[in-house]
Amino acid sequence: MSTTSVNQTVSADHPVSGLLASRRLLLQALCLVFMLILPAQQAWALSLIRDAETERFLRVISEPVFVAGGLNPSAVNTYLINASSINAFVAGGQNVFMHTGTLQQASTPNEVIGVMAHETGHITGSHLTGRREAFESASAPAIVGYLLGVGAIALGAGDVGLALITGGQTVAQRGLLAYTRTQEASADQAALDFLERTGQSGRGLVSFFDKLADQEALSTRSQDPYVRTHPLSRERIAALQNRVDQSPFKDQKDPEEWQVALDMIKAKLHGFIDRPQVTFRRYPETDQSTPARYARAIAYYKIPNTDRAIAEIDALIADYPANPYFQEFKGQALFESGRAEEAAKAYAAADRLLPNQPLIMVGLGQALIATGDKTKTTEAREILERATQIERDYPTAFRILAQAYADEGNQPMAALATAEQNVAAGRLPDAKQWAARAKRGLPEGSPAWQRADDISRIEPPRT
Repeated sequence: MSTTSVNQTVSADHPVSGLLASRRLLLQALCLVFMLILPAQQAWALSLIRDAETERFLRVISEPVFVAGGLNPSAVNTYLINASSINAFVAGGQNVFMHTGTLQQASTPNEVIGVMAHETGHITGSHLTGRREAFESASAPAIVGYLLGVGAIALGAGDVGLALITGGQTVAQRGLLAYTRTQEASADQAALDFLERTGQSGRGLVSFFDKLADQEALSTRSQDPYVRTHPLSRERIAALQNRVDQSPFKDQKDPEEWQVALDMIKAKLHGFIDRPQVTFRRYPETDQSTPARYARAIAYYKIPNTDRAIAEIDALIADYPANPYFQEFKGQALFESGRAEEAAKAYAAADRLLPNQPLIMVGLGQALIATGDKTKTTEAREILERATQIERDYPTAFRILAQAYADEGNQPMAALATAEQNVAAGRLPDAKQWAARAKRGLPEGSPAWQRADDISRIEPPRT
């Protein structure tokens, strides 16, 4: 599991010029909009989480819903935000952002599916069409950067906030992520349509909203962000319940393997996000279930007690030798404790069990480079090239690929990979500088030169 800290990702490339004329109105607008999203303290710590296991789960359970909604599943991107509150929202067209708290507090996969179906209803209903232009060409870190910028302003760091938001006036004044009650009702009905087309129950959507309904009476500061961006009412939930009760699929259960996968993911998220002491209380030694053992292994790694963590995960690998994610975690724990050779072996095992998974491939490539064995650099570079062909918007993959090129002495390609890293991270000015450097060393007209030229011509997203 890896995180991308948004304040590190976007802060250097969003100049203040052009925004100062209406600075006071902008500050007021952004602070008001921000109250609809999440508390300032939480926004300041926003980060995107990348995790192969969680992303695969979300993709598997969501694809049937996307298809039912007439969407191309490969065109819909789901991103995880490290935040303990319940929230999910759509931004930038077909990008769904989900707080980790939504998964942690879900009791069943059907609840998560209900949330995804509801957000799909917002996509198919074009409920953010009038607001999404500023996000249309932005990367995921850049989109979350808008939220972070608002958080900085709410904390009083106005100049920082303004620097984090490109074209923030338009985005903020349009209300950003808040939906009307009419749009909410429309997304509810669309969600139930999608679930019926896929033969799934709508009970999860109702139970999820039940968890949040009582919060409408709370102060804004105490509410989960989902309540603030998605207005709830008991009447709305009753209307949902009435339709669900009439569905022939109301009692349809989730596949058992989906429940197992969700329980494992919840344990993993708690292990990585919570303090180790909290994890040990939540999953005591008396609990010998697989999710509990997984969570404790991660907690030992965080202490850090790498030897105990490896012993715990090795026991899980012995019991479940076909699980790639146990091998992936072992690789991460070993790599971060400086044991690159062993880490590469664990990542290689994960790669064999789950081929062509970019996050695992990047871990393997990074571990191979870190061994210091120059004979492994070419292997690492080839693995990383394949990973970046599969996924183009993962900045870390391009950063490590740039390192591999540099270790091989290929500075122009290292510059091009760094340009790609900055494109993926939403740092367009830096991307153009690195692309210009790459063009000077690449054969003119070659595919790599043409790609560098394309990057140099990218226009910033409209605001």
